[in-house]
Amino acid sequence: MDNQELRKAGLKVTLPRVKILQILESGDAKHMSAEDVYKALLDKNEDVGLATVYRVLTQFETAGLVERHNFDNGHSVFELTSEEHHDHMVVMDTDEVIEFHDDEIERLQKELVDSHGYELVDHSLVLYVRKKKA
Repeated sequence: MDNQELRKAGLKVTLPRVKILQILESGDAKHMSAEDVYKALLDKNEDVGLATVYRVLTQFETAGLVERHNFDNGHSVFELTSEEHHDHMVVMDTDEVIEFHDDEIERLQKELVDSHGYELVDHSLVLYVRKKKA
């Protein structure tokens, strides 16, 4: 994503927005909390406050650049908006978030909705998992 994407989303190109967008794009983790973004900025010696990070992430969400997820671990995480649908598995022991897509699950969800006389508009599937004990 570049500065043009910010403009297209109706946002002014500012240094904090550019820096936060760079963190989201280059981060090893695809799902980052505001605190994760803030820590990554500190690691790069960027002078962006935590309140600014929260405000910019909310602006990005409103503009459709990021999606906010509220998994059961108690805090919001953000990921760049993707054109391709995917679901999530949250590893309860580590809070790791794993993205996946399964055509069979997608088909079954659509079939279930159809059988009740509805049209599927959108959905979010989150599986909470832990390692099997040996």
